[in-house]
Amino acid sequence: MTDTKVLYTAQTHTTGGREKGHARSSDGQLDVRLSTPGTDRPGTNPEQLFAAGWSACFEGALGVVARKMRVTLPEDLAIDAEVDLCANEEGYFLQARLNISLPGVERDTAQALVDAAHQTCPYSKAIRGNVDVTINLV
Repeated sequence: MTDTKVLYTAQTHTTGGREKGHARSSDGQLDVRLSTPGTDRPGTNPEQLFAAGWSACFEGALGVVARKMRVTLPEDLAIDAEVDLCANEEGYFLQARLNISLPGVERDTAQALVDAAHQTCPYSKAIRGNVDVTINLV
């Protein structure tokens, strides 16, 4: 068994849920109003927050993998994340897509980077087997 070293702990306090909620981090860096998707109420929703967190984490994983592979990532690298809130007879669930742009990187190299980052990214690991995920190299 390996020793686990906690690198960081995010702490938030949320009240009011997704309909009329508010979330704030313990350090004050995150302070957002929450609202239900598709309404005109001000605020973001959990799906948008997840999309932002996953895409940022995935870009970090791309950086780790690129350094190991000795590949320079383009400055205009971009990730568009899409997180769907779905429902069926069994209840609510998520499905998600990452659309990754690595301009100037040879296609095979870019695909190898994306595949390795998907194995490295903590968000990707957390949802593997639980969320239908599509990763597109665009």
